[in-house]
Amino acid sequence: MSELAIELKGIDKSFGLVHANRNINLKVRKGTIHGIIGENGAGKSTLMSILYGFYQADYGDIIIDGKTIKIRDPNAAIAAGIGMVHQHFMLVENFTVLENIMLGAEESQILNAGITKARAELKRLEKEYALEVDPDAVIEELPVGIQQRVEILKALYRKADILILDEPTGVLTPAEADHLFRILRQLKDEGKTVLLITHKLREIMAITDEVSVMRRGEMVATRTTKDTSVEELAELMVGRRVLLRVEKGEAKPADVKLSVKNLTVRDGRGVTMVDDVSFDIRAGEIVGIAGVAGNGQSELLEAISGIRRAKSGTVLLSGREIDVTGNADPADLRRRGLAHVPEDRHHVGLVLKFEESENAILGYHDDPKYRRGMLLDVDAIRADAEAKIAAYDIRPPNPRLKTANFSGGNQQKIVLAREMERNPDVLIIGQPTRGVDVGAIEFIHKRIIEMRDQGKAVLLVSVELDEIRALSDRILVMFAGRVVGERTPDATEGELGLLMAGVEGRKEAAE
Repeated sequence: MSELAIELKGIDKSFGLVHANRNINLKVRKGTIHGIIGENGAGKSTLMSILYGFYQADYGDIIIDGKTIKIRDPNAAIAAGIGMVHQHFMLVENFTVLENIMLGAEESQILNAGITKARAELKRLEKEYALEVDPDAVIEELPVGIQQRVEILKALYRKADILILDEPTGVLTPAEADHLFRILRQLKDEGKTVLLITHKLREIMAITDEVSVMRRGEMVATRTTKDTSVEELAELMVGRRVLLRVEKGEAKPADVKLSVKNLTVRDGRGVTMVDDVSFDIRAGEIVGIAGVAGNGQSELLEAISGIRRAKSGTVLLSGREIDVTGNADPADLRRRGLAHVPEDRHHVGLVLKFEESENAILGYHDDPKYRRGMLLDVDAIRADAEAKIAAYDIRPPNPRLKTANFSGGNQQKIVLAREMERNPDVLIIGQPTRGVDVGAIEFIHKRIIEMRDQGKAVLLVSVELDEIRALSDRILVMFAGRVVGERTPDATEGELGLLMAGVEGRKEAAE
């Protein structure tokens, strides 16, 4: 029996002119948690997709438990004991948890017998790994943290001994991430092998035994985690020293650019998600909103940007009212100087089937500089896209490439470049660095600070508390749809955590 769960030898993969993986060699020991890190577009997801059978390597060998095998599709990977939890979940949203668990792994031609057996096995797995979930719940009604549990249960149900997780904490709250890590440690203790792809270096340091670093399609280093540091890993990823802290001067607030008064927003079920919220943002300052996901931050941004209708309240943009309770027009708000980087780049920020150059002007396509008479000026659009690609280091630098073929972090840069380069008066940003690597985070943070220093008013929502504290000049904390406190950036994590849990907020409201 080999001591290695996985060995990759000379894996090479190209997509046309893009050389995604270059002669990759990797060894992963059994019963360990092995991290794989790298910049966006470094080839991490491509390598894991080859291991899971989505892609076929042009050259190279895959060795599982000492045996060289061909993995021609995900079914072959599953048969080899490999399971994968994707960054964007592969679940049928209108199916139940149990139906998703069984899908493709039905063991009985008599459906009822198969369902009974699957339900019993699911109950055992839930108990063994503390992955409690209602088997009859419909996926689309579950929060993302529970949906991720379903993906892990799917892999365990299929007897996976090797589990690949691609950016597993990108959509989780801190408490959910801690619970996930407890599960991964338990899997490791039972002899299973975990491959963890993440951009979050502190998570790598906290959970992994070994970590391999990829850069521009090549494997450049493997380290024992306890013998390395965040600083060394960041430098290996990017190829230069990376500033891991945000440097900014004092804010110089000027006139109020965005004023929100008594805003109340309900969701599609009629549940109040934003409850009588008021605040102002001035030119030349960043106001961050901290809170556990699901406490009204998303609905707040959607109402201000004209995507969602508010029940009541007023919003003033540079002194002029936005019709938030009627028919606010996002296109009109863009013309009036409001730019919006949405939290969900896939469903709101981009059209993945469009080329990069088309997404680079999305929402601004009626600008005369992109038109030639009644038609779009394709040459002007592509030239504009090339300038943004260079300025924001978007990889690969190809404006003709379909946006779906860019990594998540480079997709985020496409959205940021489109909105920031319009020179808005007010910039509202949701989750600016979700799924983004450490080098790109450094770049994005610098650009946000530059926008502030140019006199822009910035409203920032992030589930990353470190990010909120590093970038914000003032911090508002939301809990259950209300602003329960305001703090300065030097507030402690514990103090903000209590507000986010609604503990200190209730005391302040009572006083």
